[in-house]
Formats: sequence, structure tokens, C-alpha cells
Amino acid sequence: MGVNKQQERAEWTGFQESRPYGPKYDLRTDFVMVYGLSDQLEQRIEGWRKAGYTIHLMTGVSWGEYQDYLYEKFDGRNHWDEAQKDRFGNYIQHGKDVPYMVPTVAFSEYLASYIKKAIDCGVEAIHLEEPEFWAQSGYSEAFKREWLTYYGEPWIAPHLSPDAQYRASKLKAYLYYRALDRLCAQMKEYALVTYDRVVRFYVPTHSLINYTQWRIISPEALLVSMPSCDGFIAQIWTGTARTPNVYQGVRRERTFETAFLEYGVMQELTRGTGRDMWFLHDPIEDNPRYSWSDYRHNYRATVVAALLHPGVSKFEVCPWPWRVFTLGYPTEDGKGKEVIPASYKTVLLTVMNVLRDLHHHVEEEDDIYTRGIGLLLSNSAMFQRGDVIPEETELSTAGKKADGVTTSDMLSPEQQELLDWSAFYGLALPLVKHGIPLRPVQLDNALTFPGYLDDYKVLLLSYEFMKPEHAGLHQAIAGWVRDGGVLIYVGDGSDDFHGVREWWNREGSRRIYERPDQHLFETLGLSADQESGEYAAGDGFVIVRRVHPTVLSRSSDGADMVRDSVQLALELRGEAEAYHESGMLRIKRGPYVIAQALDETEHVGNRIEGSFIDLFEHDLPIRATVELKPGSNCLLYDLNSVETATGSSVAKVLVSSSRIEDETVSAKEITFRSESPSDMTVSTRLRAASAPSLVTADGLKAEHAYDEASGTLLIRYSGKPEGVLVKAAWN
Repeated sequence: MGVNKQQERAEWTGFQESRPYGPKYDLRTDFVMVYGLSDQLEQRIEGWRKAGYTIHLMTGVSWGEYQDYLYEKFDGRNHWDEAQKDRFGNYIQHGKDVPYMVPTVAFSEYLASYIKKAIDCGVEAIHLEEPEFWAQSGYSEAFKREWLTYYGEPWIAPHLSPDAQYRASKLKAYLYYRALDRLCAQMKEYALVTYDRVVRFYVPTHSLINYTQWRIISPEALLVSMPSCDGFIAQIWTGTARTPNVYQGVRRERTFETAFLEYGVMQELTRGTGRDMWFLHDPIEDNPRYSWSDYRHNYRATVVAALLHPGVSKFEVCPWPWRVFTLGYPTEDGKGKEVIPASYKTVLLTVMNVLRDLHHHVEEEDDIYTRGIGLLLSNSAMFQRGDVIPEETELSTAGKKADGVTTSDMLSPEQQELLDWSAFYGLALPLVKHGIPLRPVQLDNALTFPGYLDDYKVLLLSYEFMKPEHAGLHQAIAGWVRDGGVLIYVGDGSDDFHGVREWWNREGSRRIYERPDQHLFETLGLSADQESGEYAAGDGFVIVRRVHPTVLSRSSDGADMVRDSVQLALELRGEAEAYHESGMLRIKRGPYVIAQALDETEHVGNRIEGSFIDLFEHDLPIRATVELKPGSNCLLYDLNSVETATGSSVAKVLVSSSRIEDETVSAKEITFRSESPSDMTVSTRLRAASAPSLVTADGLKAEHAYDEASGTLLIRYSGKPEGVLVKAAWN
């Protein structure tokens, strides 16, 4: 029997770091992504390799410290004409002299020259992160040249029409696909020819949801079909998930719900494709102006949101641990700074080690949730975002002008709704808010992977904020409906982008359509201009709601319409009893119980009872009852799970804020090596039939406490990366 590639590599958790090795932020994961193509790359790699890590390299593919390329040192030519530029002539930059680049062939060759050096250093995988092209860009000379080559016609300023914006954005996605395809294939060949070694290539990328709302274009779904791309890192964290959105007319941050949708679409991006996917978590975020309590609240929300998607069991546990474990952040009163609290350091390492264990466990399904509900989302959603901000109020990526005036002060309600991407959230949030685990479904995959839609009973779709890039997608949707699926189409046909030059209105076609939904309905055997109502199609049904989805975000009536339509869809399938609403989203993965209590809902009674270890607390306390208030969450270890409730007299490590290695047990003794960063207190809880007579850590007596009711032993001791030898003995 062949060896599973994940078992063979065992790269379940990792982190990225640009700093040289340091024991304070040595997280003891399976691999480390050494970041950046600096002259000290070889020394940094060697430091982490000596600590026992599998070495990956990560570098920015759209921005980085590439001044030698910009200022003639690489090939004798100044390359600032390849920097992304907006219509006012401003360079779009990540920092001083760090512009976002147009990925020309020359720029790809420049990156290749550095990536070869990383391969020469023996890295096993390379991550080319964040292929990003801003929607407001498209005015540089390099982009104009690429337009002429791609379209065979002179460049058109993207802001002049929806068609120009759409075509510019399609080109932007293609250019980064071309760059990555070229780089990955070329560098794989280099490694094979030079060293007879296979090097893997991954793309760390924000979610399609975040990129669309932030007005960034990226290849996203295109990369799933790239032969040389081995997978992705889903770059989702507080900084993306706290972006405000609107539900029932209220605009605010909804970190959990946004993260849940973001992780969901990334899980769906690779579902069934065989590609790897790591979910990223960040204990802080790029904005250093928040307090530890703020970071902690939002970190918990993103972790829980990720773990509610059981199709992914690999994680980047932290970007830049150096800044998490050594830097100071504002105190609650804003008058000073404080480093990470010692207790929170222990909590973070507990969570990170739980993440490493999750691949051993699958979801234990129950029937308390409405399952099989999806919202179709396409790459083309990114192509429609250039019209959000009018010329007289052009804003920075943070949504603020230089004088600090926010978009809300300057935009009309309609413009604000475009910026908030309320058309998407108007369909998504009403379901998530009522405990329906809606999944955003990557529409583009339906044409590439047969049977991709089969896991879904009901799919929501609107072409008012995206477009189908291929007519064949409608054949896939129609086939799914005729086999028993229910499609809910929401749209009034008012979107200006219906008129872009695309396949549904191309001259020379057998029939020209004003809107793509007309072709969809005819493919389903319905009228092209089907009115609101419910219609049979084969063994399935089509529900049509002739309203713009943005309207649904404005009131409770709009939210009710979304839920009522889903409930009706299940009734049409003869599964009315399958519709359940809840004030909580909850999942069990092996012994782990993950739950989020939802706010902005009338549902109550979010209580979990049993015997649990609370993994979000530094001392791993035992809980018999967990009462979740709206907006709160939990990560628990179920002591009544089959895996632990065995009645055995042999001790066993259950959870720890360290990596446990070399565990050895007998009737009277357990020993193990506990690896963790330095300067922290490790908490480890074991199953044990009785209180031990002696507990030591590296030969010294260790703090411990036995809980007779749960039959568990808590041990606490100082950690270190090379490992602490822990021993518990019974007479």
C-alpha cells in the first residue's frame, strides 16, 4: 500500500519568521517558513535547521525588498515602470521603495534568480505569497504593454467603464497566474536537473472574500488547475476578518462570522482536488495599536471559525512569532506598552499543539444543523470592484483619506454598500447568524472537477456581484438541479457589469443574451426572463427572487427572506424536518468540542454539559458546564470521549502547551519529553487513575495537582525548546 503524502511529510503545523533562530519563539512545529530573500538567507536557514525543523522558504511575489531590481542593479535597467500605479499617477506601495509590482516576464526572471539560491540552500518547499493586483491600479506603462499583448488592442483606462474595469481585472488575474506558473515550473525543473530533488510550491493567499471586499485581484481559483502548484495557505486572521460588514442594516465588525465564511471558501477551494491547504491563525495582527485583550478576543474567534471546517487539518499557527512573543503592545489605558502576559503565552502554545493533533480526528456528525447549504462565489467577484470609490473620494486601502476622514463621512449610502460588499453579505450573514453552517462554494471548480456540487442540497446564486466566466458552468449547475438540487437565484438584473464583453453577449454566438442569468434559466429549461417564483427542473427546483441581494442586508425583512427561501428549498426536496436554526455553531472532532455562540439572534440556551478540559485557559481547568453568552466561544477536550474514557489505570498525556515526544508508560510510571519555547510555563494535563507519589521535570520536583473527579493530573513547569524530561511515578 502506498504511503499517504501527508503522513510521509507530517507537515501538520508550521510558522513563518524573517528573524534568525530564537528560543523565545521556537514554537516546535513541524516546519518553519524562513521568510525573505536576503543575503543572510543561508545563515537563517541553518539556524532553524539545527533546531530540527523541516525548512520551507516564503517570499512575497507581488512586493518585497526588491530595490536592486527597481534601481538598475539587477540587469542595468530601471524597473519602476513595472510598479502598480493608480489613475492619479501614484505608486501603490507596501512600504517605502516597496511597490506592488506588475508581474512581467522580467520580474519573474528576477524572482527566479533568488529562488534558485533558496533551492541551493536545500529548502524543501517554497511559498510565493500574496499575488496581489489592486483594483485601483492598471495605469503603469508595463500594464499598458501587457494589455496590448493580451487583448491585441490599445489600453483603455480601467475607470472609464465597467467593461474596461472588468477586462483590466481579468488581465491582472491572468498575469499573476502566468508568473506563478512560470516560476513554479521553472524552479521545479531547476531542482530536479541540478539536485535530482523535488521541491514543492505553495501560494499563501487571502481568501476570495477578503480580496473582493478589499478590492484586490488575485488568481485564486485559477491556481487550483496549475499543475506545478501544490497547495495554499489560507491567510485569514483578525486583520482580514474584522473588516466591517452589514447585517439587518447595522454596519460593524463581525470577526467570527467573517472568518467563518473566509475559511469556508478556502476549504472549498481545494476540496476534492488533492491540493494541500493550511489555515493560518495570528495571535495579534499587523496593526500594533490594539491591546492584548482585543487581540485575544479576536484570535479566539478566528481559531474557532477555522476549526468549524473539518475538511482542513493543517495549520500555520503563527506568522512572525518574534513580534508576538517579544514585542510590547498598548496597555488597556493606552498609557504604556506590555509584553504578552505569561498566562496567555501558555494558552497560545496549548492551542498550537491542539492544532497539530487535529489530523488524527474526524468530525462526528449530528443532525442538529441544517447541512448542505452553499453560496456560490466566483473569481469574477474581484473583477467588479473598481467602481466602488468615485474619483473625488479616492481612498487608501485602509478606507481613510490622509486627513483621517473615513469613507462613512464621504460616501453616499449606495457607495458605502458597494465598499462593504453588501450584496454578498446580504445572502450569507442571515444564515450564519442563525446557526446554519453556510459554505461559500467556489463556482469555478464546478466546471473543473466533476461532482464538485454533489455535497450540497441547496445553492444560492446571484450574478449581481459576479459573473460566470464560462457557459459550461451552467451545464454543471443544471445537471446538479436535475439530479435533485434546489437553486435559489437572487437578482434583479440591474448590475452595470451585465454589459461587459463576455461569452453571453459575444457577437457571432448562436444567441446573444443581455445578462448571464438568461442563459442559465434557458439551460434549466425555463424562460430566459423567469419571474419570481418556484419552478420544477428535472428532479430538482429553481427558486427565483427578483431582488438585488444588497437590499437583503438592509433590514430584518431581507434577512428573513433569505432564511425563508432556504427553508422552502428543503420543503420542496421533501426534507422540511432538516431545517434547523440555532444560536450556536458547534462541532466535535474526536475529543475536541468547538463552539461559537452567535449574537444578533433571538436564539438562547447555549449550554454544553459533560466533563471537559478548557483549552482556552492557561491552567487547563476542568469544566462540568460551559455556558456560552452571545458572541463567546469555547475549545474543549471531552473527557467522556471514547478515546479517553477507557477506565485504564495507565497514565496518558491528554493535552499540553508543549510538543510531547517519546512518551513511555508502564503501570507505575509515565515519562515524556516536553518541547516548547523558552521563557514560558508549560501546562500538561494527563489521565491518571490516582494521585502520583512523585512528579519531576528534568529531575526537579514539579508543580502538580490531581483532580479526583475527572481522574486527571495537571503538571506545570518551565519550558525549553530542546525539551524537558517529565516523569510522574506511582507507588
